[in-house]
Amino acid sequence: MAEVRAPGAARTVADHGPGQGGPPSGHGAWRPLRLALALARIDARGVGRDPLLRWLIGYPLALALIMRWGVPAIAGPILARWGVSILDYGVLLTSFMVELLPVLIGMIVGFLLLDERDDGTLLALQVTPLTLGGYLAYRVTLPIVASVIMTMVTVPLVGLAPVTFGPLLVIALGAAPLAPLFALFLAAFARNKVEGFALTKASGVLFVPPVAAYFVAPPWQWAFGVFPTFWPVKAFWTQQGVGSAAGGPAVSAPFVLVAIGIVVQAGLVWLLLRRFSKVMST
Repeated sequence: MAEVRAPGAARTVADHGPGQGGPPSGHGAWRPLRLALALARIDARGVGRDPLLRWLIGYPLALALIMRWGVPAIAGPILARWGVSILDYGVLLTSFMVELLPVLIGMIVGFLLLDERDDGTLLALQVTPLTLGGYLAYRVTLPIVASVIMTMVTVPLVGLAPVTFGPLLVIALGAAPLAPLFALFLAAFARNKVEGFALTKASGVLFVPPVAAYFVAPPWQWAFGVFPTFWPVKAFWTQQGVGSAAGGPAVSAPFVLVAIGIVVQAGLVWLLLRRFSKVMST
């Protein structure tokens, strides 16, 4: 393998052989798995070096526990003072976690991508056995898998709405493409981590439409479907029996809403993959 001397993690990718942290060489059915595991080890080291990314991993669990115990604790005083029962909005509060978790996973992966660009890792990958298609497949698959796992673990901890494994898995799969979407958005449009932080703050506006849509009667509620974050939370509301759509059962069934959301998110991911491919080649 050609020797590449880029700073930082680039040496980790290019200089290591099989089992030493870089993408391994070799052929056979297990090669994609070995490549994925090698890249995952590199990502784990990247997260371990960055205090912000370590904090982002623990943040969802902390927030879920705060909501589980904090919301009921303040519900009584709020009801007494303003006459509003926030416990009646448990489904809405839980649905916020449904859209937040994939975005947080995407943020972590997006910052890892920006780090790889800064330290020359993306350049070093071009002289390893890993193809561009394989690398991009990993970068899309990893956040999806991580998002599903995090959603299945964290959402039940909120405890403000009843959830069962099967329906929640469907919702988690429908929300998961938001993770690579956000990661590729950062990597495709931010030139460094400073710009990445700015884009992260600006993208917070994507959390507002689903919350607003909860209070909008159909059919106007469907106008919020232009936002990719709308579809998984709408599917969660429908599965919970709130926010039913005027379009009838065939349109508002959770499976249909999840399918529509996946199509919308997949289209955006495809566009961002094309832009990110151009970024990698420059």
